[in-house]
Amino acid sequence: MKKKWRHRLHEVVFESHTTSGRIFDIVLLVAILSSVIIIMLDSVPSLHLKYGTTFHQAEWVFTILFSIEYLLRIILTKYPFRFIFSFLGIVDLVAILPTYISLFIGGGAQTLLILRALRLLRIFRIFRLSHFLIDIKYLSGALKNSFRKISIFFLFDFVVIIIMGSLIYLIENPKIHLLENPKDGFTSIPQSIYWAISTITSVGYGDIVPQTPWGKVVAGTVMLIGYATIAIPMGIITTEMALALKSRETGHEICKNCNKGGHDHDALHCKHCGAKFDPVEIQKNNTDEE
Repeated sequence: MKKKWRHRLHEVVFESHTTSGRIFDIVLLVAILSSVIIIMLDSVPSLHLKYGTTFHQAEWVFTILFSIEYLLRIILTKYPFRFIFSFLGIVDLVAILPTYISLFIGGGAQTLLILRALRLLRIFRIFRLSHFLIDIKYLSGALKNSFRKISIFFLFDFVVIIIMGSLIYLIENPKIHLLENPKDGFTSIPQSIYWAISTITSVGYGDIVPQTPWGKVVAGTVMLIGYATIAIPMGIITTEMALALKSRETGHEICKNCNKGGHDHDALHCKHCGAKFDPVEIQKNNTDEE
């Protein structure tokens, strides 16, 4: 009987393809979204003043429910410690821990309870987004492979920002042009560099605006460079992602020297250019696919 109930609970908690599992996931989704909405509403001073007690009680109800679910997952899983230290296990723990800790820290409780919003990450479990972690692996690989190229580009960006910030300071310097509101202008090189950063990233807060014709020319130049700041790194990363996805789809090693595929998994050299493959990388790819 005990084994039957354990199997039944496992079906409800872990097996989303069953009717009971789907119902459990829907209830869990509603609970997660409701708890996050309460967190947001509780941060509004007027609502907190009027409904603070109700929000607090509701928070404890959700925390107890999530705690029961967390314990059930630990009890029902075949490898409890593996679950506890997994990504989703840590997210589950973070979802309930702040409320309990708030009992002991008193005045700082409100700040700590903001961490409850992290329970929104638990939606990953419901939609089984953990299956997409393999794509995150390819994205991280693409970032790693393109790190050197992107670093060089951002170094160039850094130099441009310093030069443009210094140049706009010389052109718009309030000590030279006697602006009416020097506090709102380019009063120093660091202030001017801040303007260059906000402009080159296409943010443009508008708190500092060039007043002279040459200053506007510099601003226009920085804006045009800003498009490259977004487009070039994205192009580099996209290329690396395409190579990684091509490697996954074909099931063959892609040569990093000539970007051509069609090799066997155990190939040591590129059949197109003769470049040597990294044996460690080959072994890693084969292990991942298995």
